Amino acid sequence: MTSNITEAFVWIWLPGSTVPVVAGRIEKHGSLHHFTYGRSYRERDDAIALSPFELPLQPGTFEPLGMNTIHSCLRDAAPDAWGRRVVGYKYTDLAADELDYLLLSGSNRIGALDFQASASEYVPREADHPTLDDLLAAAELLEANRPLPPELEHALLRGTSIGGARPKALIDDEGKHFIAKFSSTTDVYPVVKAEYIAMRLATLAGLTVAPVSLTFSLGKDVLMIERFDRVDTATGKARRLMLSGLSLLGLNEMEARYASYIDLADRIRQRFTEPQATLAELYKRLVFNVLVGNTDDHARNHSAFWDGRQLSLTPAYDICPQLRTGQEATQAMDIGGIAGNAATLANVLSVCGKFQLRETDARAVIKQLIAAVEDNWERVCKEAGLATVERDRLWGRALLNPFCLQGWESA
Repeated sequence: MTSNITEAFVWIWLPGSTVPVVAGRIEKHGSLHHFTYGRSYRERDDAIALSPFELPLQPGTFEPLGMNTIHSCLRDAAPDAWGRRVVGYKYTDLAADELDYLLLSGSNRIGALDFQASASEYVPREADHPTLDDLLAAAELLEANRPLPPELEHALLRGTSIGGARPKALIDDEGKHFIAKFSSTTDVYPVVKAEYIAMRLATLAGLTVAPVSLTFSLGKDVLMIERFDRVDTATGKARRLMLSGLSLLGLNEMEARYASYIDLADRIRQRFTEPQATLAELYKRLVFNVLVGNTDDHARNHSAFWDGRQLSLTPAYDICPQLRTGQEATQAMDIGGIAGNAATLANVLSVCGKFQLRETDARAVIKQLIAAVEDNWERVCKEAGLATVERDRLWGRALLNPFCLQGWESA
């Protein structure tokens, strides 16, 4: 069945607000999704642009540019691979397009946007509060292509609006909000524990990182990542608008290979608050990704808060070591160094000037991060309950792989 939906209304939680308002309308014209701000929204004293780059706050209709069929800042709030799989399971006869995914996925999205069929009535699409066991059981049944009981089918709605390809869900616990990441049936190493270890090491190394914890459900590891896009206020939870690295650069998924650390650094110099400190933080994240073998550092795994006036880097997230069979590796986001995109410290050192760092300072950063990984590795592995055999698999094949160290001392 082909969808006949041709429009959706964008609702936004303005900075500090706990209730959403209508910002504008998406209209589908062929394969393109045009956006127009509502006049009443533009006339608000507290109105902000959804993106200072793609959708400045002004009259008129915006058409996506380049290879985009929908503005990247709107696509940031749409389901990704896992969420689309859940929607596809629930609506098996529907040949879903972008508007369907926006309107059929859960309302508790990353960031401060939601999408509704109505411009006058906001009706959130949420399940009640399912247990972690229910969510994991539902994810496992879906991965196995087995039917879900109705109560579990509804529970999975809480994971549809999150990015990424791995099974996950949203959890509320004692006033805090978490993203729960589950093991997958396709895992060939303990991915959940590996991500926990990398995130903890990053925190101990002094990077700004989302808080994480490990828990267990149905005998399996679950990574709990505390959300940083929700803020406590006197009247409830406010939401923080976020722009991914892709939308900051005006790119879509098909153009992700053109995203680079250098271009993101340029954007930071031009538009971010405290650009020098932000550039230093981004450089540390690049170095750390190389050190721990996180080669999945694509542009959607970098984000900024946007409050209508200022851009600021969000805490780091999605830092997960990737096992490799050989030595050589490249980062998902281009480095643009003397060795192209090679995941080596020497290559990263060669671009330090783009981050307004002197070579001596960049070398000190690299040495400090190496020491932090080496000094905390055993302790964090014990925290995670990682078996010795799995430690040996990760160390040297992902973390501090010999390839990343080649020649950096003499570079």
